[in-house]
Amino acid sequence: MTSAPLAARLTHVSGPLFFPVTAYAPDGSLDLDVFRVHVRQGVEAGAAAVFACCGTGEFHALTPQEFRACVEAAVEESAGRVPVVAGAGYGTALAVQYARLAEEAGADGLLAMPPYLVVADQAGLLGHYTELAASTRLDLIVYQRDNAVLTPETAVALARVEGIIGFKDGLGDLDLMQRIVSAVRSAGLDPLYFNGLPTAELTGLAYRGIGITLYSSAVFCFAPDIALAFHQALESGDDALANRLLDGFFVPLVELRNQGRGYAVSLVKAGVRLGGLDVGEVRPPLSAPDPGHVEQLAALVEAGRALLHTAGPDGTPADGTPAA
Repeated sequence: MTSAPLAARLTHVSGPLFFPVTAYAPDGSLDLDVFRVHVRQGVEAGAAAVFACCGTGEFHALTPQEFRACVEAAVEESAGRVPVVAGAGYGTALAVQYARLAEEAGADGLLAMPPYLVVADQAGLLGHYTELAASTRLDLIVYQRDNAVLTPETAVALARVEGIIGFKDGLGDLDLMQRIVSAVRSAGLDPLYFNGLPTAELTGLAYRGIGITLYSSAVFCFAPDIALAFHQALESGDDALANRLLDGFFVPLVELRNQGRGYAVSLVKAGVRLGGLDVGEVRPPLSAPDPGHVEQLAALVEAGRALLHTAGPDGTPADGTPAA
């Protein structure tokens, strides 16, 4: 954990936000050594932050002890180079416990995932996140998705809560997000916003249109070179490269991801294994992806990397090497 405020460290980032998978040994137990390698490789590849034990990291499948161990390992491997944000979820009492474990482990912030099972009203959501924000000194990002959908009025109220620094959107309703951004801005508040859809690159251009530039990248877990090239294209306004990668890699990837339930996690882990790091399979109730789909993923990654060496209109390949 560093003394610099999390919001300041995330306001202008030079790379994607990294959501590492959680590594398991063949017997299904936690493999901290492999997890450490995964985190270290991501930081060295250019991640702007590490979001440990969140959705891609199977927060739902971890015991409190495993959760604390993973967050602590992520903090140690990041070594202050980038901030570490930990997931926190379930009902309010348990979310507070996980938040405190993350604080003890040295995390810089929390990603507050939706409350477990119940569909709360707006007053309940406001109370839940307010209590969670007050439970530690860590900055909090509220994750909107599934059973936790905010009205613009609730977003304004949450943005006024001390310790809440941002909103991550996993719903994909751009109309609602524009109304939230407008309402919060009109209230004189300036939190961070994140595109948190499963393959956020697909909607990156659309979210940028309403001022949301931060996004989570599951692709960074298994193809950091492709994820970085796309991020740089967005940052530099290189629409030609962004569209080339969208059409040739990200759209087909989303179509493949949609072939199976849980593929937003299990297919990502398969991609990491394809890259040579054995992070194991997912834990139940998720299941392994179809072997044929893993083969398709391998071909997609190869095709995506080929696009990085394809010259654009100016003759320069995406990786910056001289054109042949």
